[in-house]
Amino acid sequence: MKRKIFTPIIAMLLVVFIGSCQKEQSNNSAPALSSNKNLNSSLTTVKANSVVLNGINLGVAGNFVILTKTGITSVYKSTITGNVGTSPITGAAMVLSCGEVTGNVYSVDAAGPACKITSATMLTSAIGDMQTAYTDAAGRINPDFLNLGAGTIGGRTLTPGLYKWTSSVNIPTNITIAGGPDDVWIFQVAGTLKMSSAVRVTLSGGAQAKNIYWQVAGAVTFGTTSHFEGAILGQTGINLQTGASINGRLLAQTAATLQMSTVTQPQ
Repeated sequence: MKRKIFTPIIAMLLVVFIGSCQKEQSNNSAPALSSNKNLNSSLTTVKANSVVLNGINLGVAGNFVILTKTGITSVYKSTITGNVGTSPITGAAMVLSCGEVTGNVYSVDAAGPACKITSATMLTSAIGDMQTAYTDAAGRINPDFLNLGAGTIGGRTLTPGLYKWTSSVNIPTNITIAGGPDDVWIFQVAGTLKMSSAVRVTLSGGAQAKNIYWQVAGAVTFGTTSHFEGAILGQTGINLQTGASINGRLLAQTAATLQMSTVTQPQ
């Protein structure tokens, strides 16, 4: 009789024990599901908050294809499409002919080419905006690419982003800038920028020169018959050697020198 009573009690205890284990297992699995949900939310937030690289606001300086503080010199005949100007130096420092420029030539005074337009106030604003743009470009932080190629970038394809070099940059062979029409490239160069003769910068994928900015602390030199793309924000001089061309802007805090060169303002 005792054995018959004992057996059902054991059975009942087993049912309670198994049920308790299943409930505990279910409770333990709940946090794992919650963690996965939090992880997915975190990944979405990171993607949504990704930093978009904005272009550089050139202000009034954006009305110029060549703008300098200490002069513009051209060895005849260069072909310049867009406005040119220099300030605060006198217009006499613009040594070029009116026939080389498709656009306006602005001077701070009555000196300069015969076709000049005197507009000292506007030029002062343009120079101030040029310097602000340089500071903006130089001050961008968290580069996507740091010291790419140790400063020698020939043969590379450059995707959108912020590039920084703590040295000079040399372009000995052709490079490609590849991206969409709304993508932005900012190149920060602590030293000089030099491109060898007959070397070309080519755009692909719809990339536009107006969205490409080269902030250069040292001198910029483009070799003979070379071709470049983008706006140069130069703290020092910009020199285009014989037959060199650029689809972009020459914005120099010193002078720009052309030698039968072609400078075209990007659209």
